[in-house]
Amino acid sequence: MRDICDILDVNRSSFYYQPRADPSEAVLRAKIETLAGAYPTYGYRRITQSLQRQGYSVGTRRVAGLMKEMNLLVSIKRGSGQTTKSLQGDKPWSNLLETLEVSRQDQVWVGDITYVRLNRRFVYVCLLMDVFTRMIRAWQLSQHLNQSLTLKPLEEALCHSVPEIHHSDQGAQYLSKAYVSTLKAHGVEISVAHRGRPWENGYAERLIRTLKEEEVHLNEYQSITEARDRIGHFIEHVYHQKRPHSALGYLTPMEFQQQTLS
Repeated sequence: MRDICDILDVNRSSFYYQPRADPSEAVLRAKIETLAGAYPTYGYRRITQSLQRQGYSVGTRRVAGLMKEMNLLVSIKRGSGQTTKSLQGDKPWSNLLETLEVSRQDQVWVGDITYVRLNRRFVYVCLLMDVFTRMIRAWQLSQHLNQSLTLKPLEEALCHSVPEIHHSDQGAQYLSKAYVSTLKAHGVEISVAHRGRPWENGYAERLIRTLKEEEVHLNEYQSITEARDRIGHFIEHVYHQKRPHSALGYLTPMEFQQQTLS
């Protein structure tokens, strides 16, 4: 093979190179339509990554152009609602994440609460996420906005691992005596966003936005049982195992966690 390459004046690496097949426009359109139907809030970058993960050789410019032609570049309107009441007065807590570089698993957990609309009422979802891997350590859905909503998933998560820092907003459920005592008993440092600055709990805010856009806003739950089942399925089977995350190099949280442990 070396002699042949020398005779033809061809680099050996070029001889062995086999380009990946460029999908036809019809095939690509069909695949994009399928992905957009399964994940209605995915933008062209995430659709491109999903296609590449399935072996298609395609770039973001081509995907964006096709999605524009197919009228698939849409935006999602978000609702808003108050889920926590801030504690008043001076507190000893500060935001420990302002200059912190998160570089390892269980270095920082973040928590937050959001609401989910049922027929004529709201239920509430509490989420606890590891920042480094984006894995949701525990979650809870309840019709009551009370201490159990946050404390139960915290206790469940602490049975498996313990973070160095726990970060949240100033909601009463997170700074209650029972919650703070549980964190202190496990040697966890407490970090709190400043009042009126939701962006200081940005990791949790983005997680909730994903949950709302890709699951909650696309469904009309008829009961708390249905909401719990559908949200649980989204977390365990879609968010953890199928949804590529840009901050993780477009790996899923499960893939990224397994990679860090290997």
